[in-house]
Amino acid sequence: MTESADGPPPSSLELERRAFRRRQSVRSVLVGAASTVVFAVALWAFVVNTPGWARVQDSFFDLDTAIAAFPRVAQGFLVNLRILAFSVIGVAVVATLIAFLRTLRGPVFFPLRVLAIGYTDLFRGTPLIIVLFLIGFGVPGLLQTRISTEVLGTIALVVTYSAYVSEVIRAGIEGVHPSQRMGARALGLSHAQTLRLVVLPQAIRRQAPPLMNDFVAMQKDVGLVSVLGVVDAVRAAQIETAKFADFTPYIVAAVLFVLLAIPTIRLTDWISARLRRREQMGSVV
Repeated sequence: MTESADGPPPSSLELERRAFRRRQSVRSVLVGAASTVVFAVALWAFVVNTPGWARVQDSFFDLDTAIAAFPRVAQGFLVNLRILAFSVIGVAVVATLIAFLRTLRGPVFFPLRVLAIGYTDLFRGTPLIIVLFLIGFGVPGLLQTRISTEVLGTIALVVTYSAYVSEVIRAGIEGVHPSQRMGARALGLSHAQTLRLVVLPQAIRRQAPPLMNDFVAMQKDVGLVSVLGVVDAVRAAQIETAKFADFTPYIVAAVLFVLLAIPTIRLTDWISARLRRREQMGSVV
């Protein structure tokens, strides 16, 4: 057995491994193709071929209605995007503050810790739609002034999701090894500097996947602001549904929300895979 210019030829064991991998790849492709065909046949038999499919298709998947309703639904979807943008900024600020209060040590900070715990327990346990009603109708009555429903909806999203996100950030902060804090304090950094420069960057990086999942959930729940009368994508779809006596506008709104969520979901999967590779680097799985 002679060596080639690119190195020694593969051994017989390596050749057997390569042949096994090829067979496994071919087998996986065949199984995937077969399962896809079976799923398509089952979908046709149990959904498309049912007696009521024609009526469902006419009520939910009418192309002409979708085209006619799209401009108004899309205009309402821009309202959802605007509320989402401000909500993300507000949640990032409030959740970080709440997580910081939960991590304070010492008896002097006990009231602040209790306040932060009560906040997270309250808004994690209260359904978002109830928070929307309480803030949307209660705050204007309390202040005796008229407030934009977009602003009220944004506030409700911020106070609700800040409770969830703060717990994710807190778990990330407490997951950082204590030696990181000790090293930072030994270098002369204050508690706030240690948290901002050393702990938080590591915590956010570790908690990126659950944070992205909360962001995906917020993208969907932003449609609930329609209960306050905001003409967003959901309310616009409701108006168009009443106009055309057809539920297709709701499908149009759903497609827009799905298209918004897919990039975030794929980004979450990529971040999770990257973190998993980093943690398993040098090990055999």
